[in-house]
Amino acid sequence: MSKYIFNLPDIGEGIAEAEIVKWHIKIGDVVAEDDQIADVMTDKATVEMEAPVSGKIIGLAGEEGDIIAIGSMLVEIEVEGDVDVDKLEDLEASLAVPDETDQAQDDVVPSGQVIDKKENNSDIPTSASPQKESEDPSSAPTNLDAISAPASQPKPLATPAVRKRAADLGVDLSEVKAQGEHIRHSDLDAYLNYGAGQGYRPSGAVQKRDDEKIKVIGMRRKIAQNMADSKRNIPHFSYVDEIDMTEIEDMRGDLNANRGERAKLTILPLMIAAICKALRDFPMLNATYDDEAGFVTRHGAVHLGMATQTSQGLMVPVLRNAQDLNIWQLASEISRLAAAARDGSATAKELTGSTLTLTSLGPLGGIATTPVINRPEVAIIGPNKIVERPMIIDGEIHARKLMNLSISCDHRVVDGYDAASYVQALKHFLETPVLLFAD
Repeated sequence: MSKYIFNLPDIGEGIAEAEIVKWHIKIGDVVAEDDQIADVMTDKATVEMEAPVSGKIIGLAGEEGDIIAIGSMLVEIEVEGDVDVDKLEDLEASLAVPDETDQAQDDVVPSGQVIDKKENNSDIPTSASPQKESEDPSSAPTNLDAISAPASQPKPLATPAVRKRAADLGVDLSEVKAQGEHIRHSDLDAYLNYGAGQGYRPSGAVQKRDDEKIKVIGMRRKIAQNMADSKRNIPHFSYVDEIDMTEIEDMRGDLNANRGERAKLTILPLMIAAICKALRDFPMLNATYDDEAGFVTRHGAVHLGMATQTSQGLMVPVLRNAQDLNIWQLASEISRLAAAARDGSATAKELTGSTLTLTSLGPLGGIATTPVINRPEVAIIGPNKIVERPMIIDGEIHARKLMNLSISCDHRVVDGYDAASYVQALKHFLETPVLLFAD
């Protein structure tokens, strides 16, 4: 009958201790080799520990929640007969060799060391019986001599399950550090948790890019300044409501089917027509605020800024006198201004002087947005994605094309009631699109 001490192995670079988070065995249990015995957690990962030998558990390192040092005893196992130490491949060699500070731990037995109750324990060198300085360490009798130099093997030892898992993960088992006779799942877990620092990358992983410093200049710096000024100076509030776009989408389909040589309509021209009609009763939204002078200017004409994404960043070309244009004229001007902004041919006049801004992500959409106001304007409107969803009408479920519409306002000069009332008026025009063509 022999006793086997299984010390907590080095389960990660730079790890000095680990917490016992769960025992899967108790004293008196009989375990087989590779049975799971404990889960230990470092500051980086939780690792499953498996029994390196078969036998009876006669000692545990502590209770769940206890912190134990790397290299200290985890479990003590009573083994039937004598353990062939030569077959404990690379166990002691793979564990950290005790340094000078470890010499003070006189009662620590090196991991994996077998204590044969039938032998004189004095034959086993430990820190409790140090060799004399005059003795040649190489001649000292020890059961570890046979494993002091690990035997080279053409192929790492592992169960078929471990080999299959490693193959699926793209891991070369020859690079995995075994804590016993052969590689176990816990060894593979430890390698996966800490192997990234050794160059391991799972199959299909995205290649890491180098850090890059980009100087914020030109258009990007201007955008940054404008956004910061807006959020710093304007007390924003946002309001979102759901709009049934089914009727206006059906109308758009009919208009496109009969457009002749004209460009195909998107939803934006119809949206802008509705915005302009609803603004007639809400002049406080088509306004700019000079907070330094203390004046709000309510504009008679709607010069609608259209937030446009370009290769240089966000630009806002201005659709002037939008209230005077029909939907086909709006469609043509929207296309022209967007192209000018993207190719850099937009003039200064075409990029300034807006009184209200419309921002749309188009097909990217989104459930809701809280857009940032284009200072010195006092409001910005953001339609979101149109999605077909079920809607209850007169007690029956119907498939309808629904869209959330967002508006952000400057709370210094626009009250929440006015913003909500305007969205309701806009909603009425969008849900009853025939009104867009009425005087």
